[in-house]
Amino acid sequence: MNAPREALVEDRMDDENGYEVVVIGGGAAGLSAGLILGRSRRRTLVVDAGEPRNAPSGHMQGYLSRDGMSPAEFLAVGRRELQEYGVEVRPGEVTAATREGEGFALTLADGTVLTARRLVVATGLVDEPPAIEGLAERWGRDVLHCPFCHGWEVRDRPLGVVAHPAMPVHQALMVSRLSPDVTLFLNGVELTGEDARLLAAADVRTVAGAVEAVVVEDDRLTGVRLADGRTVGCAALFAAGTRLLPRDAVPRQLGAETYETPFGAFVKTDETGRTSVPGVWAAGNVTGPAEQVVNAASAGYRAGAVLHGDLLMSDLAARAAGGAAG
Repeated sequence: MNAPREALVEDRMDDENGYEVVVIGGGAAGLSAGLILGRSRRRTLVVDAGEPRNAPSGHMQGYLSRDGMSPAEFLAVGRRELQEYGVEVRPGEVTAATREGEGFALTLADGTVLTARRLVVATGLVDEPPAIEGLAERWGRDVLHCPFCHGWEVRDRPLGVVAHPAMPVHQALMVSRLSPDVTLFLNGVELTGEDARLLAAADVRTVAGAVEAVVVEDDRLTGVRLADGRTVGCAALFAAGTRLLPRDAVPRQLGAETYETPFGAFVKTDETGRTSVPGVWAAGNVTGPAEQVVNAASAGYRAGAVLHGDLLMSDLAARAAGGAAG
């Protein structure tokens, strides 16, 4: 006799800390994965450390129908939506992950041990701002990292860009579309002849010398102070993180492969978010430096949908063979 339909679509576990899927990270990617898993009637838990990358920003841009929404409001709405489908969101940090049979055991910082058949890692990354006095305090306000996220809001103002060693002129060229007054602070970076030609074509000025500090007056950025004492005015400063540090402890503990980018190593996935570790998917900035909120949400949705199909086919194959689901 075939198994009851409920057994196929709602494989509930007796253990209160046992789940079909644990999503690690409660940002756009993690909540999106949780949403599609909840709608697929998977017993799902989202563990959220509460440290979103875009927390310093007052708004997020470029997400159709959510343009201008604050990151905090976006996450609050997402959590409420997950509750409608029975998905739990638990504050906490996963400190250890191990393989347990065909699934996984996760230890939280408070000592709680969770088990899961599958994992989605959506833990994002941490920006390490350039070591410039006063810059970190303005991060997400008038010190910005992305022209797509924040450029429109500072258009037509005097803008500065701090050259990144890995890609010295790219950001300045992108910012040149926002204002006729753009200055690239080289901050010790050497330019090639081609770099100089592109900057000239974009009407971007360059300033040599080390950047020492940002200048702030009346709680707004007014310029950049160089080590030689010069001050160059600007109303906003684009400064990509010197290093981007993915929160990848869990996939690394499980042996996931990584790949190199100009900004460091990130978790390697296929187009569905599947990592090299069977049963583990990853989505969002833990997989790459350029994932915006809308991209992360899309990647989380895709990972959740493919993961659901993976569990479903695994269970159906086991039942067809006369065995129990793993």
